[in-house]
Amino acid sequence: MNNVTVPLPENPIATSAAAETLQFGEELAAAFKDELYVVTLQGDLGAGKTLLTKGLAKGLGVPDWYYLNSPTFTLINEYRGRLPLYHLDLYRLGDADELFELGFNDYLADPGVLVIEWPEKAEDLLPSRNLIKIRIEIVDSEKRRIYVSRS
Repeated sequence: MNNVTVPLPENPIATSAAAETLQFGEELAAAFKDELYVVTLQGDLGAGKTLLTKGLAKGLGVPDWYYLNSPTFTLINEYRGRLPLYHLDLYRLGDADELFELGFNDYLADPGVLVIEWPEKAEDLLPSRNLIKIRIEIVDSEKRRIYVSRS
């Protein structure tokens, strides 16, 4: 099933400042209901993946969302809000088997928002329901083009 239960914007979304990327994430998360959502983020280093995740955290009511950082070395950061937010960075992951060692299936079992940076190693393991794929392109130092698609 290719079903996302929140409305998605028309593509591409053009942002001209970091605050607009943050706002996009906040507005998207505000529409999330008490279900599991998986948001994959793709983009070059510095594209704004973590900034967009901060916006999602803000939209979920995560206290001190602005302290959120990329889990590049920890692999997973967890935050409590209206729904739990699990932020994964798979850049340093060797293969999909390592995901199971981290308890990946547990994150898919309950309502929450699972944000995955560098998702290529997990694509075959992701549910199709509420799978939102986001690709961020750098236009210049401030501007971004954001593409959003269902699974």
